[in-house]
Amino acid sequence: MMGKIEQFEDLPIWKHAAALALDIYQIAEEGKLKQDFSMKDQIKSAAISISSNIAEGYEYGSNKEFVRFLRYAKGSAGELRSQLFILNHTGLLEAEKYESLKS
Repeated sequence: MMGKIEQFEDLPIWKHAAALALDIYQIAEEGKLKQDFSMKDQIKSAAISISSNIAEGYEYGSNKEFVRFLRYAKGSAGELRSQLFILNHTGLLEAEKYESLKS
């Protein structure tokens, strides 16, 4: 049984979002995407926004605020999925990596 969550870093969802952001930072520096500065900045921003909103909402210490920021994080996740779709279909992101990140 998991103990009480005392900081956002203990939240499994935050850990997952942070790992996703690290993956995005890595792929942003690979292949053709490395030279697409605008898209690279867009996907990094969206990915960072997911974990940042989870952390910010948690830190308010209110369930109502936390839920509101989880909605923002979900919106950022949708933004990132849309960007990854475009990268995949323009050949800037391999299909296998796209499917992995999308899920």
